[in-house]
Amino acid sequence: MNKLLKKKVLIPVFAVVILVTGSSFKSDFFEIAKQIEIFTTLFKELNMNYVDETNPAELMDTAIKNMLDELDPYTKFLNEQDVEAYKINNAGEYSGIGATVRSYKDKLVIIEPYKDYPADKAGLKAGDQIIKIGNINIADFDDNGSELLKGANNTSVKVTYKRQGDTKTATITRAGVEVDAVPFYKMVDDKTGYIVLAKFNAKASSQTKAALVDLKGKGAEKIILDLRGNPGGLLSEAINVTNLFIDKGELIVTTKSKVKKFNREYKTKNKPVDTEIPLVVLVNGSSASASEIVSGSLQDLDRAVVMGARSFGKGLVQRPLRLTYGTQLKVTISRYFTPSGRCIQSLDYWNRDENNNAVRNTTFNEFTTRNGRKVEDGGGVLPEIEIEAVKANPLTTALLNNNVIFDFATDYYYKNKIASVSDFKFSDADFQNFKNFVSQSNFSFETKTEKAIKEAMINKEDVIFNSTVEEDFKTLLLDIEKSKTAALTTHQKEIQSKLEDEIVKRYFYREGLFEYYLKNDDAILAATELLGNTSKYEGILK
Repeated sequence: MNKLLKKKVLIPVFAVVILVTGSSFKSDFFEIAKQIEIFTTLFKELNMNYVDETNPAELMDTAIKNMLDELDPYTKFLNEQDVEAYKINNAGEYSGIGATVRSYKDKLVIIEPYKDYPADKAGLKAGDQIIKIGNINIADFDDNGSELLKGANNTSVKVTYKRQGDTKTATITRAGVEVDAVPFYKMVDDKTGYIVLAKFNAKASSQTKAALVDLKGKGAEKIILDLRGNPGGLLSEAINVTNLFIDKGELIVTTKSKVKKFNREYKTKNKPVDTEIPLVVLVNGSSASASEIVSGSLQDLDRAVVMGARSFGKGLVQRPLRLTYGTQLKVTISRYFTPSGRCIQSLDYWNRDENNNAVRNTTFNEFTTRNGRKVEDGGGVLPEIEIEAVKANPLTTALLNNNVIFDFATDYYYKNKIASVSDFKFSDADFQNFKNFVSQSNFSFETKTEKAIKEAMINKEDVIFNSTVEEDFKTLLLDIEKSKTAALTTHQKEIQSKLEDEIVKRYFYREGLFEYYLKNDDAILAATELLGNTSKYEGILK
């Protein structure tokens, strides 16, 4: 075929590609414009003609949030207050009362006061229920009542709260609060250092580096990096933390998106602190996102042994996009892939079940680490060594989510005096008291088996579903209910671990909890033992 003929053939083909691409773009643009116009006219007519007064801002907020709920839980609309909170979370500094607070319709509950910060200095304790801030009753406040606690440094706020049935008042003087990425680090023994990395804010890599250097100066020849409960944060900080143990120029994460500019490779850029020191990384079901980038990449590069329980499984990357009037859209822009090429995303938000819940991946693809070890995608980071006490189960999760463990810890705190961390021992008698506490509470949770039986009883087929079968099903449901009480004993180890965490914090704050971990935590003890066995440690990685 001569050049002229080639041109005659290629030009029409190229023109068709441009035409198809252009048409597709115009089609998408037209559809978007059409839907926006429909919504605009609907919104205008609704607000002008509805029988009662409407609140346009609230209606729009509801409309946006419901629309985004159809996607994934990480794609969110951020109003001006949300944007400020987002910045504070990433910066690790803010002004306030220095406490974690849970909001309810009629009260705010102090979950954890930070040691030596305003709420703690004012005498507030975990479990205190704030019912009034200044002259405003929380029950009468339409928005999130915790907003009333925020304010500038050195300003005061008076709170009325309930504690163990008594009503008390306190004046809290707000102050600057620093949220450390590394709240604790210490030598476990004369050769093993322990670092807790709690979140990936702007301080994560600098504080982890400082802790690592200090521990090495104290004689640390092995390191335990604890990422349990770390929900993630800044991608850049995950790269930089990994870089402390990995040479400059190593590929850590690849992101893939439908938008070309978001397709990127992230490599380490700095000189590492130590590429040889034996390293164990601890994870659990609450280790997510940036925590999984660090643990997953160190696992793929055979740089660390991962221990604990399977991580959360968030393989999605978000970016805040600026909108008008100081608002933002935090949108999922891409999936990330670890050095071996795996995406550890666990939930499929784009294929939902009949109840509109995201489907969990149950089939995994195999990948290989640098040394040829097998690892899997689609379900978080699976540790080389799993620790039973670290694993979650539906019963323990239900006890936590329904605040049963939290409420028992509050009750325990006011009934028992403990002088020091070393004096604390949660006995079998204490666990029996917990079981009694559960039985007397209104706690209940429905197992998958119960749900299936109840659905079968509702949708029964009269031809085969006679009275005898129905009585058998009722008997089975009663047996299941009894077995739930027995399950508290079956899962005592996991439940007791959560109880001890919550109780120790009440007396000795988070620092005391980490001190308690050094001598009592199953994962730390197992990690220390592994690091003390060089041949076993190296054998796992090879």
